[in-house]
Amino acid sequence: MLLDVLVAEIGSTTTVVNAFTFKRSPQFVGQGQAATTVLDGDVTTGLKNAIKDLETSLGEQVQWGEMLAASSAAGGLKMCVHGLVYDMTVRAAKEAALGAGAVLKYATAGKLTRSDIARVKEIKPNIILVAGGVDFGERETALYNFEMLTDSCPQVPFIYAGNVQNHDDVKLIAGEKNLRLYITENVYPKVDELNVEPVRKIIQDVFEEHIIHAPGMTEIRTMINGKIMPTPGAVMAAAKLLAEEIGDLIVFDVGGATTDLHSVTDGSPEIAELMISPEPRAKRTVEGDLGVFINIPHIVEKVGIEELKLEFPRATELIENAKPIPESDEEKAFVERLTKTAVTSALERHAGKLVDFYGPTGKKTIAQGKDLSAVKFIIGTGGALTRLTNRINIMGNVLEPGTSMRLGPRTDTKILVDNHYIMASLGVLSASYKDEALGLLKQSFNK
Repeated sequence: MLLDVLVAEIGSTTTVVNAFTFKRSPQFVGQGQAATTVLDGDVTTGLKNAIKDLETSLGEQVQWGEMLAASSAAGGLKMCVHGLVYDMTVRAAKEAALGAGAVLKYATAGKLTRSDIARVKEIKPNIILVAGGVDFGERETALYNFEMLTDSCPQVPFIYAGNVQNHDDVKLIAGEKNLRLYITENVYPKVDELNVEPVRKIIQDVFEEHIIHAPGMTEIRTMINGKIMPTPGAVMAAAKLLAEEIGDLIVFDVGGATTDLHSVTDGSPEIAELMISPEPRAKRTVEGDLGVFINIPHIVEKVGIEELKLEFPRATELIENAKPIPESDEEKAFVERLTKTAVTSALERHAGKLVDFYGPTGKKTIAQGKDLSAVKFIIGTGGALTRLTNRINIMGNVLEPGTSMRLGPRTDTKILVDNHYIMASLGVLSASYKDEALGLLKQSFNK
């Protein structure tokens, strides 16, 4: 069989390939998977095994015109970000890093201390982002931090996304120390203005350089065409593409180790008038304690083991014998209960809220955090929300009445499922085949 494109998702444990053809109209042909072989020193072995699995499922050998890829096989891109004021430049830098698919390990505000530098050196980040100061505002902190960090971590690539007046000084410092430096637009150029997209693009470029040189990834270029995207960044790319077509949305991606929540919305005009600080249109949060396999103990602690035993008398055994993919009806029901908690908890952390406070002139209401009240669609992707029987009901639990103080999706929000489990692949595909990727997304929802 001749395919137009294969898209590989190279994860830390599993490699998946999704096959697509564009003859007459875009079609999802099939999927294959195999264990990732990063520990064997060559991930192409796992990739070839996944292709063999695809061929077995299709009953014939395959050839393809292009192979594209997303990956988190090297543990993602470890980042540290350093800004001036936590609720301003630091938060903007964090939004840029997470939205690009990076793994944020440490963030600081103000001038770095010796203990901050020690922490950064211990983390051994793959990239460091320095910001600070609106354009033509405070300059000293960002330059001080840049000097400190470059002295301590000269081998690490740096992104500078702070006050534009520091560009020449930053270039001089980098030239003297022979650093890899990427300069881009300020993530917080004016008060109450976020500018995260230019930084996100650079982070993804640096990710590809990192992933290629990571252990086990050196041979991947023998098979892959085009850029390799970080998997979370690929999901965000698909979410933004879809939002252009159908309107504001959120995407839940529940996995074994984490639950990611992507939102693409400007919120409602009414709530915008009450906002005290800006939020990016496209936002991603990563809940590292909300996985339904590796992080089961954290979710169990959140729910309470005694409460779980009321629903599942064998809860202790189910926890001790947890599997990456549940098999029995009891195991599936138990994972559904854990997934419900993961979804509702992730939404609580991602969504903003209305807050009343009282002053000399009486009660005043303000809005804090991300406003999801204008969201039209909730989308489920990831292993749990594409395979569990009650996935629609699980996501429906996050809907809020119009009177709620929490700025979550309202009760008229529609729920869609990425039934083919191909959203990340389509985010990769959209870079070269935007219309085809959009059509395939709609097919996956309508299965």
